[in-house]
Amino acid sequence: MSEQISRDNLRTLVAGWLAAGKKVVGPVQVKPGMALFAPLRSADALLLDRWVRPSNSIKEVVFPRHEALYGYRIGKNSVELFDAAVFEEQIVIGAHPCDAASLPILDKLFNWDFQDEIYNQRRAGVTVISVACTESDDECFCTSVGLSPSAERGSDAMLLPRADGGFDVRLLSDKARGLFAEAKLAAGSDGQAAYAGPASKFDPAQVGAFAKDHFEDPFWAEHALACVGCGACAYTCPVCHCFDIVDEGNGREGVRARNWDACQYGMFTLHASGHNPRNNQAARQRQRIYHKFYMYPEKFGEILCTGCGNCARNCPEGLGVLPVVTEVSHG
Repeated sequence: MSEQISRDNLRTLVAGWLAAGKKVVGPVQVKPGMALFAPLRSADALLLDRWVRPSNSIKEVVFPRHEALYGYRIGKNSVELFDAAVFEEQIVIGAHPCDAASLPILDKLFNWDFQDEIYNQRRAGVTVISVACTESDDECFCTSVGLSPSAERGSDAMLLPRADGGFDVRLLSDKARGLFAEAKLAAGSDGQAAYAGPASKFDPAQVGAFAKDHFEDPFWAEHALACVGCGACAYTCPVCHCFDIVDEGNGREGVRARNWDACQYGMFTLHASGHNPRNNQAARQRQRIYHKFYMYPEKFGEILCTGCGNCARNCPEGLGVLPVVTEVSHG
């Protein structure tokens, strides 16, 4: 037996959160054919009617594109530093399991040799309500990296679509139980059978071994010929996390800010001396696969990929992780 909620009651619940002043993020349509995870202005804007793959990822709620770390003011004989980050409770609803699974992966990076308290405070304020997938497209490969369309990792609650349009509800954390305390939940048996997801498409261990042992292989140059170095793959990936830290302001006041960066940019590894250890797109493409399937697993025991397929969907040339690793795995 499980608890259930109707589609109408779920929207009523979301409307109540918004009325209470909570920030709720979910899939919204921004133009025909494009959806994004964005703050909801109304419960009606939340896309729940069919399988939707937003073009961005929910990492933005814990790792914003631009983030003021602290501010400064310079007086005649003084320098004042002050907190600039703003924290608020955020509810993410409508995330895919491959989105939710990204957060525990990022947790390890931001608490490795230094505990990033700004990240941790944002993370503590986020409640993730995922919706299990009932279909997929050609770019999806969650099952190849150890996940599934109903994987619960990183989720505080899981909604499983029912044939009648409602959802079975799995409450996985105290945060979620608190949010659903006033919901109109009904008892009932589980709904439609869980979707098995796409067939496994490659072996991650084999990809990692290839990246480690074929560092200078011409394979990387062949797969980089079409890459324009735009960074869309990294910016829409749930787990890519490169950033730069810069001072923004003037001689009197400003902030030290963290901004997204990407290993696919030509200047990402440019040294002050002018030397660039990854001075061509082949080396940068290699780095992306090497990091995801060899370096990160070696350090953290995690694949730096959740199989969402955003990199390929958003690439202007149709590149991404999947085409490269599939060729590695199948020759």
